[in-house]
Amino acid sequence: MPFREINSKMVEAVVAPGQRLFSQRGAMLAYRGEVSFTPNVQGGQGGFASMIGRRAAGEAAPLMTVEGSGTVLFGHGGHHIQVINLAGDMLYVEADRLLAFDGTLRQGTMFMGSQGGVMGMVRGQVTGQGLFTTTLQGHGAVAVMAHGGVIELPVTPGRDVHVDPQAYVAHHGEIRNRLSTAAGWRDMVGRGSGEAFQLELSGSGAVYVQASEEKL
Repeated sequence: MPFREINSKMVEAVVAPGQRLFSQRGAMLAYRGEVSFTPNVQGGQGGFASMIGRRAAGEAAPLMTVEGSGTVLFGHGGHHIQVINLAGDMLYVEADRLLAFDGTLRQGTMFMGSQGGVMGMVRGQVTGQGLFTTTLQGHGAVAVMAHGGVIELPVTPGRDVHVDPQAYVAHHGEIRNRLSTAAGWRDMVGRGSGEAFQLELSGSGAVYVQASEEKL
């Protein structure tokens, strides 16, 4: 695993010759050894097509390519950090939540309407994610940012998980998700809790939930 959690808001990455990491620009806090940081203009492992897709989707968060030999400390904005390890599956996460990730992971974008149709697009508007989200797939680790810490909730067949869309951070695995409504009389007259929408996840995998309803 390339990331070691120093505390809840900092991770350390080991950079080895012939390997590389990608990080959000401005996320480097300190480093030891012979390490270089260069702007990434090719969309990471997904190449030029990935870059174009991410920019068209508004998902082109500025990235740095990290290479060399040494160790690097990453953190950003005092946000809590969660390390997620992928074993060939796909992670769905917003680009601005990506702190750093293994250079072997392939990047892409996904149209929200492809997961839930019209309600998928509505979900993007409700959560502030827009119409697209970022995907990372392969074997490697990802460090994501969140407010107030993160909990991992397993999703198993027959045991769906319901999440407040504003608290959703990311998910991975063979998971189907849809936006459901829970509007009642109190919501209609403006006296509800504001949680009229719920994100329902089913299948097999895990969802990550932050301890806040605040976007980054």
